[in-house]
Formats: sequence, C-alpha cells, structure tokens
Amino acid sequence: MSPFDSLSDPRKKMKEYLENGMKLGWLINRKSRQVEIYRASKDVEILDSPEILSGEDVLPEFVLDMKTIL
Repeated sequence: MSPFDSLSDPRKKMKEYLENGMKLGWLINRKSRQVEIYRASKDVEILDSPEILSGEDVLPEFVLDMKTIL
C-alpha cells in the first residue's frame, strides 16, 4: 500500500486477485502497523504489528521479516 492509498481500493484488488486464483496475499498497512492476510476460501485475518510473515503452504520456506517494514 502506498502512503496515499485508501484501504478500499487495495482491498478490492485483493478480493479480485482471490477470485482469479491467488492463494495467499498480504495487504501491508504501514500507517496502522497491520497486515491483512488473504487466503483462498478463508476469512481475512488481521495481524497487529507482526514480526514475521510466513509463506505458509504456498511458499513453504519463505519468511518475511516485518521489523524493517513496519
């Protein structure tokens, strides 16, 4: 998310990506220090100030260190 985006547009994009086959997506909001995790066939999960994000079963060995981002 860029500093000038409102949340409605990126959320619409994430839902569109899910409809088109995305399995895992992260919407990172630096202002609120939150991450919205989008997964196929699941409700959106919101994390407050996570230290890491995992690629889960989509990218099993991928880990994103959030300390430098948030």
